[in-house]
Amino acid sequence: MRGLGFVLAVGLALIHAFVSKLNVFAFIPERRWFSFAGGVSIGYVFLEVLPELRHAQEELEQSTIPLVAYLENHVYLLALLGLLVFYGLDIWILTSRQNPIANITANKGSAVFWIHITAFAMLNAIIGYLLQDLGQHSLLQCILFFVAVALHLFIMDQSLREHHKTLYDKKGRWLLTAAIMVGAIAGQVFHLKEATISIIWSFFAGSIILNILKRELPDAKKSCFWSFLGGTLLYTGLLLSI
Repeated sequence: MRGLGFVLAVGLALIHAFVSKLNVFAFIPERRWFSFAGGVSIGYVFLEVLPELRHAQEELEQSTIPLVAYLENHVYLLALLGLLVFYGLDIWILTSRQNPIANITANKGSAVFWIHITAFAMLNAIIGYLLQDLGQHSLLQCILFFVAVALHLFIMDQSLREHHKTLYDKKGRWLLTAAIMVGAIAGQVFHLKEATISIIWSFFAGSIILNILKRELPDAKKSCFWSFLGGTLLYTGLLLSI
């Protein structure tokens, strides 16, 4: 399965590299596409992310890592930390764009861009690494994980392009592409302890929950409930059938 994980990582990397060339909205209305993707992501959160957090909690309860052993609900605190970090980052980015004083120099805008992209590159590296740790999952589970993450990255790519425009197309998307592959290669070469993976996963889970709720659930004017429901039921049904 480790070979499959690397193949899936390549597939996700290609999303950042070439998704801007795909005019998906020429075939599927934007509101239906985003609503369907949001439905899939919600199914992913409730049937994959939250159960994995519980599993990670069990791993950390047996951990001998200093400090962690003295904390209760370790993974939920780490997930909360991940959510807070990326929410704070989003607020800072938005404030920087709206504050005319903060936009006086191009260097300021460039710094905002690099901090924003670096944060998401770290998440992509985590995704690339976690894809190499699929040994206990079936082929269908791996594919479903890939689909959920692929839709997530597609929407994130659109969001980052709206934020940073040309700078993202010229530099940002390639950094995110490389980050996935760096994580995948690291996963092939190094194998971290289960407790360490649980810590990384927990932080990642908090950030992905925020990004899904903030970016992948369109507001009422731009959403299609039936597409959202269809995405949720389809993804949930496939997961439960495994």
